[in-house]
Amino acid sequence: KNSVKALEKELVTCSLQGKENAALKRSQIFQISGGKETKVIVVLGKAGMGKSILAQKICQDWSNGEFSQFEFVFWFDCKQISLPEKQYSLKDLLLEFFVKPQKGSKEIFEYILQNPAKVLLIFDGFEGLHDHENLPRCSARQPEKDLCSIKELLSGLIQKKILNGCTLLLTARPKDKVYQYVSKVDKTIEIVGFSPQQRELYITKYFEGLSYCDNALKLIKECEYLFSHCYNPIMCRFVCFVCETVLEMGDKNLPSTLTTVFLKLVQQKITPMQTDVAAMQNQENLATLARIAWYLGEKHQSAMKSYLPSKEVKEFALKYGFFLPFAFPRHSDSEEEEFGSTFSDFVIQNFLGALHLMLAEEIKDKSLTKYLSFPSKKKKPYNWLDLVPRFLAGLLFLQDDPYFCSLSNKDVKQSTKKQKTLLKYIRKLQINELCPERLLELLHCIYETQSIYLLQHVALRLKPDLSFLDVVLTPPDVHVLHSILKTSRKEFSLDLRNSSIDMQGLKDLVGLKNVASFRASLSNTVRLWKSLEQTKDYELLRASTEKFVLDPFKAKTMKDVSDLSDLVEMQEKMINCVQDASGCSSYEIPAIKNLRKLEFALGPACGLQGFLKLVEILAAFPSLQHLDLDALSENGIGDEGAKSLSEVFPTLTSLETLNLSQNKITDVGAEKLATALPSLSSLKTLSLYNNSICDFGAENLAKVLPAMASLRVLDVQYNKITGVGAQQLTDSLRKCPHIKNLVMWNPTIPYGVLEHLQQLDSRISV
Repeated sequence: KNSVKALEKELVTCSLQGKENAALKRSQIFQISGGKETKVIVVLGKAGMGKSILAQKICQDWSNGEFSQFEFVFWFDCKQISLPEKQYSLKDLLLEFFVKPQKGSKEIFEYILQNPAKVLLIFDGFEGLHDHENLPRCSARQPEKDLCSIKELLSGLIQKKILNGCTLLLTARPKDKVYQYVSKVDKTIEIVGFSPQQRELYITKYFEGLSYCDNALKLIKECEYLFSHCYNPIMCRFVCFVCETVLEMGDKNLPSTLTTVFLKLVQQKITPMQTDVAAMQNQENLATLARIAWYLGEKHQSAMKSYLPSKEVKEFALKYGFFLPFAFPRHSDSEEEEFGSTFSDFVIQNFLGALHLMLAEEIKDKSLTKYLSFPSKKKKPYNWLDLVPRFLAGLLFLQDDPYFCSLSNKDVKQSTKKQKTLLKYIRKLQINELCPERLLELLHCIYETQSIYLLQHVALRLKPDLSFLDVVLTPPDVHVLHSILKTSRKEFSLDLRNSSIDMQGLKDLVGLKNVASFRASLSNTVRLWKSLEQTKDYELLRASTEKFVLDPFKAKTMKDVSDLSDLVEMQEKMINCVQDASGCSSYEIPAIKNLRKLEFALGPACGLQGFLKLVEILAAFPSLQHLDLDALSENGIGDEGAKSLSEVFPTLTSLETLNLSQNKITDVGAEKLATALPSLSSLKTLSLYNNSICDFGAENLAKVLPAMASLRVLDVQYNKITGVGAQQLTDSLRKCPHIKNLVMWNPTIPYGVLEHLQQLDSRISV
């Protein structure tokens, strides 16, 4: 089963804005991109996604001859080295904690100091190094030799006061404020977990050789909620373990929620063949561990220096795999070796933390709600253990469950009071005012309760327009959202753009009858349609195209333009598909037909290249009313872009607003535009603000103004027009009673001239 850990997980590199995603192999992690050295790399991923395994695989690959640019690679588990009372020098950290050379430590350390570019430092679990405070500045006079906390050491490495030139790789969870502590990140990588196919492969490998292998896969896939959690490798392992237990006991049903999975997991660990006395002792030991889990979590820790409160608790924690021991480095051979303990898994610590809140008599029912993480948009989650609210909600509705009773000897009445507190709190929540992240957390908590009343209560209070723009939607997120939307009688509009939703999740949500419209990334949508086309699911194909909304659309990358082009190409295929299904002679994707506003903001690097590609498909949008090429970073389409655009003017019959501001258009481009402008029969507003148009360009524009009967506003300010060009535009304006405003202040027009022209015609703005 250990071989399963070696399964490759897809890595995704992304900019901080999430603009571009691309698959990445392990061998590419340290590659130089864009001619720049990659010195600080951040690997993001939720707990259990495989960040630690990736870090260890990098070490293994290096030991097998890869990443030859590094002569030294050091890997540190942050939760083990971050205890506040421990201090290290850089030499201690590298040559005592990680590996202790048999001889020549001094010479090796001097070589490292002189050759930092040949050193890779991996800090695994960066979230274990900070709490609510910023990393302290490294104040040591000789940071390489002086003792200081691990936070100060890491701060010195980040600030380049220590080992300047080395490569740092930090792993962290997506919600951690890693960028607050690291001023410059050269590359960000996110581990996105298992695809549905990889989940099946993992499960098959786990049960390989067992008689019930096929039955196990079938059982897990039938429990869709648990199968969705299997995108996370550690969760997949837990689900497989529980499934194995269920099948060996002859049962045919898996637990339906995460809470019941972990309840069964813990119960299975500690209760087989135990006496009543042992059961009571185990209950007490578990309650002690639960308290430790919670209080360590409050400090953003999962490890502790000293051993547990008693020998019995220590033996219990180690025997049943709740804790793992580790050794601290010694500053000298004469020092006695010190040991610490750490929770074996972050999810187990979360479950035990929730169990503590459930069982602890000192935590009154009225104070329980402050530990939930969906109170408001501004308030931060109370605790670092972000799965606690879900487990807590689930446990509150399980006080009569025999598994729960076997773990606790507490009074059920107290648990019932806490359950009533949760019910009352949720009834008072302004659900339609929650931000997307808090709403998803609430939906998870409600799902864990399996309370039909709460599911219906929340479904009734969801607002009809649900936006998850820029919010990552994991498979479990999609499942709980789908489950609650399905129970509602309302119609919903979903915005799923830049949510990283997988194709199956998109298909499930779009397939709901009460989802009336949706927005999603173009590439995902086209991929879904192609998949539906291949499976000949024409009914869903047609329904999903009719629900898809594109307007307004903003192209910010070359990929956006390519995706838009793919959408137009898809329409040609759709005509044939729908024709087969319904006998219609023609079909248009409504999103293409109804696109009214299109913004283009690729910037100077790709502006012209992207725009030339965009121009090729503009004719496909018959309702396009607003084309905006004015971007803060300036697209710079220039005269070539203007010429290309002018050639398709006759097809843009609905265009009312054309904004070509700040695009480096000169007289050459202005002449091409002017020749074709009269063919824009609906154009009301034309902006050529802040280009490089001179008098010749102004003269060409002046000639065609009378022929532009629909034009109401022309903006040519901040160009290079002089008094001559201004006079020509003014003369033409007299023949154009339909024009309401001509904005033409230019630094090259003498003020007196412009003022005089304004007196001649009040429609001129200065």
